Amino acid sequence: MRILVDADACPVNRIVEQVAEQYKISLVFVCDENHTLSSSYGDIVTVPSGMDAVDFKIIEIGKKGDLVVTQDYGVAAMVLGKGMYAIHQNGKEYTEYNIDSLLMERHISKKTRKSGKFRGKGPSKRTTEDDKKFQDELIRLIEKFCQSES
Repeated sequence: MRILVDADACPVNRIVEQVAEQYKISLVFVCDENHTLSSSYGDIVTVPSGMDAVDFKIIEIGKKGDLVVTQDYGVAAMVLGKGMYAIHQNGKEYTEYNIDSLLMERHISKKTRKSGKFRGKGPSKRTTEDDKKFQDELIRLIEKFCQSES
């Protein structure tokens, strides 16, 4: 198992790095050339900027059994289709049971925003509780997947 991170503007990069190092799991951050990233543990793959370039690189290099950290439901759907696992930066595991409804929610939200009827404020500011929840779920998934491989 490796951990691949959709690292453009990902707020949990350091948490993923700490957990990957703790569990001695190979780690790859994927970002476009517009983002500067450094890591003392993981590898960094930089791709030319372009629409979905990072997403396609993750799908290209990902292998069955890898774990992908992404907030993009489309990427998560492709990851699951390739036999990989996926987790959102809020700690929610993407599964074959929830991905269709998440994609539908995304579609409806996009239509609502385009229609001009959206009156929301956007996502709330990330908290230390959010980071703790993500870390706990990441560890739970790693332990679950490592047990199933042995």
